[in-house]
Amino acid sequence: MKLRVTMLSLLAFASVACPAHAEDAADYPSKKIKMLLPFGAGGGGDVLGRLLADRMSKRLGQTIYVENRTGAAGTIGAQQAATSPPDGYTITIGGMTTHVLAPAVYPNLPYDPIKDFTTIGRIGTSSILLIAAKDFSANDLRGLTELSKKGEPIQYGSWGVGSTGHFCGEILSQKAGVRLQHVPFSGAAKLANDLMGGHVSVGLVDMATGTPLVKDGKLKALAVCGGRSPSLPEVASYKEQGVDFERSLSWVMYAPAGVPASVAQKISGALKESLAEADIVEKLLALGISADFIAGDQQRDINARDIEAWKKVASDAKIEVK
Repeated sequence: MKLRVTMLSLLAFASVACPAHAEDAADYPSKKIKMLLPFGAGGGGDVLGRLLADRMSKRLGQTIYVENRTGAAGTIGAQQAATSPPDGYTITIGGMTTHVLAPAVYPNLPYDPIKDFTTIGRIGTSSILLIAAKDFSANDLRGLTELSKKGEPIQYGSWGVGSTGHFCGEILSQKAGVRLQHVPFSGAAKLANDLMGGHVSVGLVDMATGTPLVKDGKLKALAVCGGRSPSLPEVASYKEQGVDFERSLSWVMYAPAGVPASVAQKISGALKESLAEADIVEKLLALGISADFIAGDQQRDINARDIEAWKKVASDAKIEVK
């Protein structure tokens, strides 16, 4: 009897000590998968996540449900994803803010964007859109610059301190001499609503949030921060309007660090196959995102290089969150 109890105890300990290996790729997934999004409901990142969750669910044979966890320009949701069990049942989508810019501006960031995540793969590239209310008097960067010199600094919104939108605003101020005052919002969707409501005149949002609103005539675009977007080809970039700045901005799928390689590869395969579908490419383009899958290991190395490059941009623009 004593031997039987000991053996059962050892078996129970082994099952607790090795949870990551309880299921291999052949059995995965055997239950629902959570997509933890660090974006507010209704924003571009949320729309992107739900689109991929639906399509990848069909390929993996299990439901992927979305849970939004916002705050601190997305870093709260990213931290929650990083500390989730590494079993393949929590995945997330990160933009430039959460995984490249945050380490450049948050000296006490509660997660390491490289070490604390398994990089599943790049989803695509995009830019940041400088938009304004329909009745705003400027139509481009030259008009914005001239307007800013006539009175008080122009208030502009972004989806948080240290966000990509904040960076793009400060770059405009530093390199073009536009007199701007930053107003952080609790999300891109909230900012877009306040722009349409006339509560703020100018804002910087992700292309996924701004593109549909510009196409519908609800807001107007002044410029794109990054490369000219194929979804709004008529809108000139910063560089084309005389501001020396052009960097690619990526959307990437992640899981917590420590996910078994075979499981990560299965998720990555579902993402890659989904991004190859013509209707997904078209739907992403409508959100201002050019589908461009890159495998996880390669994208992780790109992220590491980009973090160092953006640290210099942050230093030059004096952007820091304490």
